[in-house]
Formats: sequence, C-alpha cells, structure tokens
Amino acid sequence: MSKSKKDNIIVGLDIGTTKICAVVGEVKNGDVDIIGIGTSTSKGLRKGVVVNIEATVNSIKRAIEEAELMSGCAIHSVYAGIAGSHIQGFNSHGIVAVKNGEVSEADIERVIDAAKAVAIPSDREVIHVLPQEFIIDDQDGIREPIGMSGVRLETKIHIVTGAITSAQNIVKCAQRCSLSVNDIVLEQLASAFAVLSEDERELGVALVDIGGGTTDIAIFCNGSIQYTSVIAIGGQHLTNDIAVGLRTPQENAEEIKKHFGCASSKMIGKDEVIEVPSIGDRPQRILRRQILGDILEPRVEEIFELVAQEIDRAHLRELLASGVVLTGGSSLLPGMIEMAEHVIGLPVRRGVPQGIKGMADIVNSPIYATGVGLVLYGAQNYDQKYFRSKEENIYTKVRKRMGSWLSDMI
Repeated sequence: MSKSKKDNIIVGLDIGTTKICAVVGEVKNGDVDIIGIGTSTSKGLRKGVVVNIEATVNSIKRAIEEAELMSGCAIHSVYAGIAGSHIQGFNSHGIVAVKNGEVSEADIERVIDAAKAVAIPSDREVIHVLPQEFIIDDQDGIREPIGMSGVRLETKIHIVTGAITSAQNIVKCAQRCSLSVNDIVLEQLASAFAVLSEDERELGVALVDIGGGTTDIAIFCNGSIQYTSVIAIGGQHLTNDIAVGLRTPQENAEEIKKHFGCASSKMIGKDEVIEVPSIGDRPQRILRRQILGDILEPRVEEIFELVAQEIDRAHLRELLASGVVLTGGSSLLPGMIEMAEHVIGLPVRRGVPQGIKGMADIVNSPIYATGVGLVLYGAQNYDQKYFRSKEENIYTKVRKRMGSWLSDMI
C-alpha cells in the first residue's frame, strides 16, 4: 500500500509510562474515523516523565511504524499527551471594558490575556488556558459572548502549567522521530474528550485516568473544566507490589496482574489458586489467589482515598451529579468500580472511547482513551472555526513556544 500525506489525517501520540500508543484518525464530514493504531512497550519514562531520550525515541518509532502500516499513511505530525506530577492547574479571573458596547473577538482575547497575567515560575510553562465561563455586566454562565451587548466583560479560566523541561523532552523525542508536534495536550483533558458525554460535563463529573505511572484527575461542571490534578501513583505501583509481595520478576508480576488481579480480595473464591514463577532458577509456586487480592487491595484503596481527597480539596463534591468516570488501563482490573464507589462515595462507571467511527471496536477499551482523545482534540481544533479563532493567539504562542524550545536545545 502506498503511503500518502493527507491534510485531514490527525494523529494522537500517548506517551505513557508503560506503553506508547499512536492513534490515526481521519476527519470526514465532521466525523472522526479511526484508521490505524500502533502500540509499543514504553521504555524510558518514569511517572509520566521522560527519563531516557534514546529508549523513548525507539518506543515512539515502533508505535508510529505500526500505525503507519495499519493506516497506509505517512505520519509527519502528532498531538502529543503530557502527564506527570509536575503538572499543576489553577483557576484565574480577568476583567476588561468592552470597547464598542458589543463583545468582539478582540475583547475575548484581551480578557483572556488579563486572566492569564499571573506570576508563573521561570521553570514552568503554560500548557492550556481553558475558559470556564464569561460574565457580561454581572450576567454569568455565558459560553459564547461574541456579539452580545455590554460594558464590562469578565472571564473565569483554568490555567494548566507544566515543567518546561518535561515538555521540551517530549518535543525532542518527537523531533528525533522526524515528527512535528502540533500541540502538547494534558492527558486527562484528552481522555475527557474521548470518554465523557456532554450531559456528564454539564451535570458535574470527575474523570479519573489511572495510567501506568500516574493517576490523572479532571473535574468538570457546567460544561467546563474546573479542576485538574495528578497523583504520582498508577498501575506500575500495583505491578511492583505484586513483584515484591510474591517474589516474582516484574514481567511475570505484570502478567499475573492482568490475568488474575482483583482490586478486592472479597471477590475472590477461597479455593482459587495461581501459579507464580520464582526469581532465578527456583521452581514455580502454587499460591492462593486471595494473597494477590490482599496485596492489591490496600494500594487500590490508597489511590481512591487520594482521589477523594482531591475532590474534597476542590470543594466540588456536591456538584458531581454524574459521579466518577474511571478510565486508563488499570481501570480494567476487576473490582475497581466497586472499590472506587466504596472509597469515594459516589457512583462510578468505566469510560471507553465514544463518538468515533472506523475501527471503533478495536479501540473500545480504556487503554486507548488518551490516544483517541488526542485525535478528537485535534479534530475539534481542526474544524471548529470559533474555537480556533478564539484561541488563535494561544496556539500561535504554542507554536512560538515550540520554536523557542527547539532553539534552546540546539
């Protein structure tokens, strides 16, 4: 199959701690068709952050080659995800006078710039500026203020910042694979594009994306993002606990977790047993499966207790009418939904990518939530004129930022 470069192709690159996933989407008449997927084992990341450039580059190349082969398209640019405990989000507020009595795009840009005018440490960079709502002359809850009459325009925004070096290293890895980065996107924001419905965003929902190295949280209410947070514990910690607790190699611990793991020991039958490979030349052992549950349950409980603390810290628990949506590879562990409901005290469901066509059945898993979400994020910014014009100054700065990062590296 001959490879071709198409303008309507969007690629999401999920650079995770345990896996790297490239998802290829084609935009057709406003719909997104998934036409290719490539995955490879991630080597070179720790807790969502690049710690080995060479190993990460090789993993990205393998995922991109597989995605190119499946889609029949040459991949030249990507929307890359960013995660890690260095990510911080906070809310800000800006006010400006409306120039001609009617809100224009220039007024929106000015009010967003006013809200962005906050002190940010020199080693951090703004990744996203996400408008929550606009207020015109004390009338709040306005989403689309252009053309409305008023004297004073206010906005509430959510600003997401990250360590410059972490973002630089992602761009550097992509460049080494001959890829340009269209934008760097917060991973839980991308996952939200894939797994949350419009109703959930409106009524209030907490997205909890349990990845390999981190657990990412995004809380939505009234249709916009209100709070973001990253917990530096993920599925890799579950695997480590199994490896130490059962005295078995990491690779075997991962397989045992996937095939026999359960988040609650109560859900495991007393007579169930598992074979556990030993370290070195020692013989395999037969152990009760309940021992595995006893190892996993406290760590899962810890993750959800930390999630509950973040929800309480945001003071948004009363507004989460839609409860919690779990996604990410570790959410597939049996008993996760029940344990989350018990610890957090809210209704919980498992989130899988929706709103896509093409290979929808192949990506119908929480594992692909971020990758598919990056494609949907790219598609929304690709064909929504208002979204692009409103954010144009921000995206121009993103591109300038990429340029300055690259010049710093040379």
